[in-house]
Amino acid sequence: MASLHTVLCDRLGCRYPVVQTAMGWVADSRLVIATSEAGGFGFLAAAVMSTDTLRQEIAAIRAGTTACFGVNFHMFQANAREVIEVILENADRVRAISYGRGPDAATIARFKAAGVLCMPTVGALKHAQKAVQLGADIITIQGGEGGGHTGSVPTTLLLPQVLDAVDVPVVAAGGFYNGRGLAAALAFGAAGIAMGTRFLMTAESPVPAATLKKYVEVRDPAQIRASTAVDGMPQRMIDNPTLLRLERGGLLRRLLVALASAWQWRGQTGMTIGHMARTFLAALREGDGAIQTMMAANAPVLIQRAMVQGHPDEGVLPSGQAAANIDRLPPVAEVIAGIVAEAQARLDALTGTVTAKEPA
Repeated sequence: MASLHTVLCDRLGCRYPVVQTAMGWVADSRLVIATSEAGGFGFLAAAVMSTDTLRQEIAAIRAGTTACFGVNFHMFQANAREVIEVILENADRVRAISYGRGPDAATIARFKAAGVLCMPTVGALKHAQKAVQLGADIITIQGGEGGGHTGSVPTTLLLPQVLDAVDVPVVAAGGFYNGRGLAAALAFGAAGIAMGTRFLMTAESPVPAATLKKYVEVRDPAQIRASTAVDGMPQRMIDNPTLLRLERGGLLRRLLVALASAWQWRGQTGMTIGHMARTFLAALREGDGAIQTMMAANAPVLIQRAMVQGHPDEGVLPSGQAAANIDRLPPVAEVIAGIVAEAQARLDALTGTVTAKEPA
């Protein structure tokens, strides 16, 4: 599998250039362990964890695999500074961090000094360039096909844009789920692929069966679409009653739902009213807008309803369009082995390594 060994494998210490992304309430220690043991690189979703839960999950990963792994977090979470210290305490095993709205240059320098690679996810060329300026070691680009918060530029256009503009390894995300996709990404010049939905739809996924059933049932990519109705930003989700109700309800209904969600989220995270106010004001200064900022709590609360509590019609279902092409929930090891084998076969066919059999 020499042609599948890329600079990403060297940087992250994994066998294959396949990354499992940090989906909130999905990318737990079990999923990270399964990914690592199968030769991929897994990110733990710390952005939705308390500090105590994060310590427990990291301890579970350290006990469950000898491989290195990644941690995802965001600076706007209430315990961001504590999360940073926990990551640095475990820098012997945490090989990389991922983030969207990321830490400042000084904090990034702390990670780099500890040997922790910075691997942000971006959805636009300008964000990739800015991330590299701040010290990113690897860039993950997510095209519009990807799940959750996403941009409008498809992977096939965003990937070459970023490859031409930055001098660090680039990982492609958005629309990948099989070996053909890995081979295509490598042909573009990417160092590997990152997948969320494909790992969400596996045997090790912690998502309740009733919710996973909704993912398996969707067969039309058009039913997995981006909407701003949840938190004011484009977020790709599977059509369901809650999403349709938010879209039909108008601004007033969305704001009422947002206020209820914000209060519920405050209770879960221990966020003080003062911290909520500071976060609100910071978002306004950064140009996010008052309405969008008020709606920000909707996403985690509604996602939890589906992904943790198992009520898919009462929450929302973040998903990449790749879900429409996935109809099974195999073990992670089978997923990665299949992707690797298919990618190698496609690359061999393209390079003429495989000789066609003579007809009988």
